[in-house]
Amino acid sequence: MTEPVAATDPSQPPHPHENAPGKARLIALSDGIYAIAMTLLVINVAVPANLPAAAFHKALNDALPSLGAFALSFTLIAGFWRDHRRILTTLPVETTVVTRLVLLGLGLVALLPFPTGLLAEYASQPDAVALYASAMAAIHAVHATLLLLTQRQVHPSPKSPAAAARRRFTAQLASSVLVFGLSIPLAFVDTEVAMWFWIALVPAHYVLGHYRRRRPPA
Repeated sequence: MTEPVAATDPSQPPHPHENAPGKARLIALSDGIYAIAMTLLVINVAVPANLPAAAFHKALNDALPSLGAFALSFTLIAGFWRDHRRILTTLPVETTVVTRLVLLGLGLVALLPFPTGLLAEYASQPDAVALYASAMAAIHAVHATLLLLTQRQVHPSPKSPAAAARRRFTAQLASSVLVFGLSIPLAFVDTEVAMWFWIALVPAHYVLGHYRRRRPPA
């Protein structure tokens, strides 16, 4: 979804906030919820047992949308997990607001198997596409809000390379909120166009990341 996470790279030293007791519990809870959400996605992918050949091939073809929705959601949840780890390991000492935002994000992730199942079965229905896009936009918005709220505590100097990288990260998350948000009303016009519109995330993240890297300092 976004740039690689230095904090989870085994070759890099751990961030000083990562081993704080409260932070360690939040990270452990987050990893568990993400693992469960990823596992539950596959429940929607199934083919009935004891089918004759013709019915088996039809059921296999009918399962393809579920496989597609699984692949899409698994990729996005993996990106959310990577982003979440990156955010949590650099957060300062937790505050009530930060903890509540983290838990809100985890609740939305735990809910993702539901809109994923709807998308697999009812991709032609505007409500199903809009609900899926809403969930994705909401999770990205929570992550972006966490970054914005803690920007000054984590990087007091706005001119440091780490602060610039954090701003790039925030901009990429904001672009995800925009793309998924715009696809919600678009779903009620044309569901296929709305889903294809999600591909705009790839060039948006690329342009934001590279433009901000190359832009000379003021």
